[in-house]
Amino acid sequence: MSKMKTHSGAAKRFKKTATGWKRKSANKSHILTKMTTKRKRHLRGTSLVAASDKPLIDRMLRKV
Repeated sequence: MSKMKTHSGAAKRFKKTATGWKRKSANKSHILTKMTTKRKRHLRGTSLVAASDKPLIDRMLRKV
């Protein structure tokens, strides 16, 4: 039997912490000139994954 593979896309986007999974905000990659400074500032930083999504992330990243 082969080993379970980690979901490589999820491995790049989520990081395990003591309380759950850390993630970055979306919509902060390109076409930022039309976005207000306030909007870009609030998209900065990280937040935790919602409790309803934790089982999905745990399944995708079971070997990390």
